[in-house]
Amino acid sequence: MPGRRREGGCDNRRAMTDTLTITRPDDWHLHVRDGAALEAVVPHSARQFGRALIMPNLRPPVTTAAQAVAYRDRIRAAVPEGSAFEPVMSLYLTDKLPPEEIALAAEAGVRALKLYPAGATTNSDAGVTDIRKTYKTLEAMQKHGLLLLVHGEVTDPAIDLFDREAVFVDRVMIPLRRDFPELKVVFEHLTTKEGAHYVRDADRFTAATITAHHLLYNRNAIFTGGIRPHYYCLPVLKRETHRVALVEAATGGSDRFFLGTDSAPHPAHLKEHALGCAGCYTALTAIELYAEAFDNANALDKLEGFASFHGPDFYGLPRHADTVTLKRESWTVPETVPYGDATLKPLRGGETLNWKLS
Repeated sequence: MPGRRREGGCDNRRAMTDTLTITRPDDWHLHVRDGAALEAVVPHSARQFGRALIMPNLRPPVTTAAQAVAYRDRIRAAVPEGSAFEPVMSLYLTDKLPPEEIALAAEAGVRALKLYPAGATTNSDAGVTDIRKTYKTLEAMQKHGLLLLVHGEVTDPAIDLFDREAVFVDRVMIPLRRDFPELKVVFEHLTTKEGAHYVRDADRFTAATITAHHLLYNRNAIFTGGIRPHYYCLPVLKRETHRVALVEAATGGSDRFFLGTDSAPHPAHLKEHALGCAGCYTALTAIELYAEAFDNANALDKLEGFASFHGPDFYGLPRHADTVTLKRESWTVPETVPYGDATLKPLRGGETLNWKLS
């Protein structure tokens, strides 16, 4: 597959491991949409994860504790019977979100607020135009222990698309950490060496999520053999040197990095449209894709920490008591799955995976 290669030159550990049992993992960055779409995709995450941090970028966005509670109830209603899957809720940070809402959010069990720079990605029109406008709200978050989740890209049109994460570190993250040193911040879906090194060298209040597709692919995957819209996401896939840095961060054992799929469902006809939507749908096979990435790096022994321990530890939540088991087994990913009145094409649909969740 274009943009993917095995780290290192030794396959010895790969040959030794055909079954892998780990503590049940969590997904700390998930889009499930709403309505019939929500009902279609929630079971995919519930089959493998114990929890998922739900993104609030609906139309209209989830900006109040009451809206988050109602959204949580709709998600719970879509969880298959017998599953203990639990949605963890977040609010959408805006320039005008009142600090008073933070106490209500904390009381309702909301764990985080999401910073979308205005115009950065799907449904981000209501996002933050200047982070300084949110400082009163950030003060309340620091007081009540809510986390700030950042989509780490600037939207300055003068900045090249592939440089927006690195510039975000300088323009936003460094001043933010200076002004709110005890606010827990998660740098979402890292895509660059600069971002990975920033988080690696930061203090204990800063962490990051990494997606399976950014671990497995570089930007060649979007263009090999023509435009491949189902590999198009935001932040976009980057050069191979950045993918390698992400793999090193994810497999290095640091508790600053943990699993967040950023799985983002869109109807297939809108992904394949002239103005195709950004987002890779990976929830169907998420833990299998991560297993492939860690296997490629000869680091299967590090998957449990990344997938099951570091996230709940950073969020102050208990680790799960049960386990999941993956087996080395070739199988074909469905080309499409139902998605309300449309169809959804998962990443690697119609292709073979070599790990399968039992």
